[in-house]
Amino acid sequence: MKCPVCHFEDTKVIDSRVSGDGFLIRRRRECLKCEFRFSTHEEMEILDLVIVKRDDRRENYDREKIVSGLRKALEKRGFDEEKFKKLIYCIERDLQILNRNEVSSIEVGEIVMKNLKKTDKVAYIRYASVYQSFEGLEEFSEELDKLLKNKKSK
Repeated sequence: MKCPVCHFEDTKVIDSRVSGDGFLIRRRRECLKCEFRFSTHEEMEILDLVIVKRDDRRENYDREKIVSGLRKALEKRGFDEEKFKKLIYCIERDLQILNRNEVSSIEVGEIVMKNLKKTDKVAYIRYASVYQSFEGLEEFSEELDKLLKNKKSK
């Protein structure tokens, strides 16, 4: 890690701590030349994951697409940034657990909906209505009924 002050190439890690519900690592570092101390944050990144679209096109995984869809679904829901980051990390963890280089966009959507359903039911319905292309009120109502039945059975 390059020092932000003197740009020396070598720093040492003084302290490491897990933060953000175990999804982030905070490292305290010191420059070996000027002794400036600073912190860095490391987070998981999905590499080499290809998403297979419904029309068989292939795209590299793009976190921003999930972030954008979730922000729309969670709009005006009072969802704080820390919870949002945790939701993204949980979705990406579930994608990595699949342990495959290619994942269908349908599987990604299902994973997003599963995690969103646990987090915010209204946002889940919003996301599902777009993702599953609800054609009318009947489909919307059916999905709401499923949520209500699950709530009553618990």
